[in-house]
Amino acid sequence: MGFAHGSSHFGAVLFSRQVADTGSGAPRSANPGEDFGPAHEPVMVEEVLEALSPSPGAVVVDGTMGQGGHSLALIERIAPGGTLIGFEWDPAMLAIAQVRIGDPRGVKVEFVSDDFREIPRYLFRTGRTADAILLDLGLNTGQVLDPKRGFSFAHDAPLDMRMDRGRGEPASAVLNRMSPVQIEDMLRDYGDEKWARAIAKKIVEVRKSRPLTTTFDLVECVLAAIPKGAREKRIHPATRTFQSVRVYVNRELQGLEEALGAMAEALSPQGVLAVISYHSGEDRIVKHAFRSLEATERFESITRKPRTPSASEVERNPRSRSAKLRAVRRLLP
Repeated sequence: MGFAHGSSHFGAVLFSRQVADTGSGAPRSANPGEDFGPAHEPVMVEEVLEALSPSPGAVVVDGTMGQGGHSLALIERIAPGGTLIGFEWDPAMLAIAQVRIGDPRGVKVEFVSDDFREIPRYLFRTGRTADAILLDLGLNTGQVLDPKRGFSFAHDAPLDMRMDRGRGEPASAVLNRMSPVQIEDMLRDYGDEKWARAIAKKIVEVRKSRPLTTTFDLVECVLAAIPKGAREKRIHPATRTFQSVRVYVNRELQGLEEALGAMAEALSPQGVLAVISYHSGEDRIVKHAFRSLEATERFESITRKPRTPSASEVERNPRSRSAKLRAVRRLLP
């Protein structure tokens, strides 16, 4: 998926099978014969299509393109004559999306190498509004399964966690410089980790003798801090800690509410903004942003209560279990 920080300067609008490089650095070339590993399964596809209601000729933005799963479903609905604009700031994921999507007949596809917060500016500079905008704030399976990325507690790898390894601090640098209180706050705010204080204390204790450099270094701190009898059975004890650190490293929630407001203003009348969130911090921001939009009486909620995955989807794709979909429609210009 796609998150970033900092502003970008767009070049010319580029079309099918090309990338609009907005300052994040062009992704590597994609080799059609390359094995990219297991494809990410997009979450709540039918619910997304129901909320967005894309139709032929529509301009649709997939703000977190990842490997292109949602985009492929949207392309089917907007042909012929539609435009799909895909934002993705992870170069590896964008390269995969380019190969998977290819050059679909009857639909123009614009691949944008940047963060979704730049969607309103991109649309403004290209003189357009969007009929639908989708954000999926979750982590892509391809990122989790790539041991070199440091996102997963299942692989011993460099403690990195950056979506774009070309900028920002890796997780190791963050954890080795933060104060105990800062680490505790990060784990509580971004992961609802009830053992945040104990984990923070253990991290600081360990780094006094050696810096944390690998994912297993962090896992060991978590396991040492949480008593065996207090560990949840359905998820790994390090799940919330890794989530929290990833969110912080990539500044995933920074400016999110303001960005949602700007995206809503970039919609055409009757256009829809839909967001899939995965933890309470994200969902609170989305919920508050949408309520603020409704208060203007220029927008209406499509989802009074968030939609969640069906039982069959959760069984098929356990990663979807915490997903929540909220959507809002623009009524007036």
